[in-house]
Order: sequence, then structure tokens, then C-alpha cells
Amino acid sequence: MENYGVIILGAGNSSRLGQPKQLLMYKGRTLICQMAEEAIEAVGSPVVLVTGANAPQILEKLCGFAIEIVENDHWIEGMGSSISTGMKTLVKHEGLAGVIIMVCDQPFVNAALLRQLMDQQLIAGKGIIACTYDNTAGTPVLFTNTYFDALTALEGQEGAKRILQQSTDDLALVPFPLGALDIDTAEDYQRLLTGQVLADDN
Repeated sequence: MENYGVIILGAGNSSRLGQPKQLLMYKGRTLICQMAEEAIEAVGSPVVLVTGANAPQILEKLCGFAIEIVENDHWIEGMGSSISTGMKTLVKHEGLAGVIIMVCDQPFVNAALLRQLMDQQLIAGKGIIACTYDNTAGTPVLFTNTYFDALTALEGQEGAKRILQQSTDDLALVPFPLGALDIDTAEDYQRLLTGQVLADDN
């Protein structure tokens, strides 16, 4: 298996939720700790967490994790700036075949899914392996190292979606129906806690 790194995007201020979504509890873990644990299980290292808003509270929950933490001082500019911040730390590690980019609010992401992305890259030979749900391609998403420069150059609100849209010939997909749930609102979180999202998926 090739060596991959992971970037976990956890810099947002959760404005629609009204509290840091990174610290929401699900099955005995905060979402941010879940993402860190699953990433470490899948790739070992490097795992880079990008913080921004609410960084002190988030860091309190991460003691002991073998991850690198970098703060994006410009988090308010958008996801592109956080991806770029994470990449600038990740590329210090030589010999990586690629990177998996994760967000912190998809509670059904696990190490098995991340390994499936890596396996699919070997099978398909494509430079981008994205999860697919709700008729879209999105996170978690794997980029091989040929895309490192493009990811590092992202700015502002411009996430990696544009790279996917411009690279459809180099894209393979992994079905992940439960990826459609991300925790943006209190209603989303309630659906998660009550199991309603699982019922909807069935």
C-alpha cells in the first residue's frame, strides 16, 4: 500500500449550528476526535488537523493524538484557505502518494471508508477518488500527489470542488450514501442522535 496523508478540515465557526460542531458528541466521542482516530487507523501518519475558529476548545480535546495541528489564521476566508494551510504542512513529508481530505462533520466516515478510497485508487489508476452521495462527488476525497500544487494554491471560499469538476477524466467514485449527512444545524444533529438518518437511508 502506498503512503498517504490526511488533512482534516476543522477550522469553521459552525455559524448555523450555534456551537462548535467539532465538539459535538456521537457514540461517546466528539466528532473531531472520531475523525482523528479514524484517520490514524487508516493511514498512520501524517494526519494534519487544520483549526481556526474555536481552536483553544478543540485543542483541549485532542491531547495525546499523534497528529499535527496547524491553525489557519485566515479561516474566515473559506475552505480553500484551510486546504492550502493543511497542504503546506503535509508537503513537508516526502514520499507521499497522495492526500485524503476530510471534513469534521460527516459522522459516518470511518477508517474502512478511507482505506476503500486508497484501494480504489490502485484499482482505477485515477488521480482523484471521491465519495459520491446525493448525486454529487465530495468528501472524503483522495488526491494523488500530482494535485498537490493545485491544492496548495487554493484560496478563499474556493474548495477542492473546482478541481474535481475540471478533472472528470481523472476521477473515480466510491459510493457513500451516508455522506449526505453533515452536521450544519441543530436539526441535523437531532436526526443523527435519534437514528433518523439511518432510517431515511433505508
